[in-house]
Amino acid sequence: MPLDAQALLAARAAKLNADLSDASAEAILDRILRDEGIGDLALVSSFGAESVVLLHLVAQVDATIPVLFLETGMLFPETLRYQRQVAETLGLSDIRLIRPDSADLFLHDPEGDLHDRDPETCCALRKVKPLELALQPFEGWITGRKRHQNPDRAALDVFEVDGGKLKMNPLARWSREDVSAYMDLHDLPRHPLVAQGYASLGCAPCTTKVAPGEDPRAGRWRGQEKTECGIHFAGGRFWPATR
Repeated sequence: MPLDAQALLAARAAKLNADLSDASAEAILDRILRDEGIGDLALVSSFGAESVVLLHLVAQVDATIPVLFLETGMLFPETLRYQRQVAETLGLSDIRLIRPDSADLFLHDPEGDLHDRDPETCCALRKVKPLELALQPFEGWITGRKRHQNPDRAALDVFEVDGGKLKMNPLARWSREDVSAYMDLHDLPRHPLVAQGYASLGCAPCTTKVAPGEDPRAGRWRGQEKTECGIHFAGGRFWPATR
């Protein structure tokens, strides 16, 4: 993206952050989903432990918004069933299953064990590259990231710029208690694995249960320094195996 266009986008994100600094998630979503000047948007959802809250909020404004779901080929069967249940319950009519390129998998993960050998590259070819390609038609995207989820997100803005696109985090200021209370208030379906001790959900080989008192994301890439899959690395993409 040209520097002047990047600067304009950054200025727009800053203005939106200022204008909506005290706005509720509902008000933020109403603004961005009804503002034609923002352009075409997609919602990116993992259909994980907390995802149903943002999906429900968006569905109240526009249930036809494209929802991009990264079907990595390594998700829990329960997640796949939950995705279908939530989409039907909320009336979401444009769920797009985003899958990794079969040629990439054949070349770099023919045995399906790349997650053990090189988890960064596994995420790159199963999540980062497919999502970047799927986002190309859109001017911006909506995520469910929250400041409470890990230290790297503690200063998360509601509006930011990533990869030449406007990225929006309307639940950035929400706490775990806010999420739980919203689910209870609207009687939203919970991911079935949460009750079994999975507090944060990703691909099955890289996700474990958490013990009482543990950080909810302790079960993601347990025993490694890795804390993110890579799709939220601002300023660039990480495709070591596919470039």
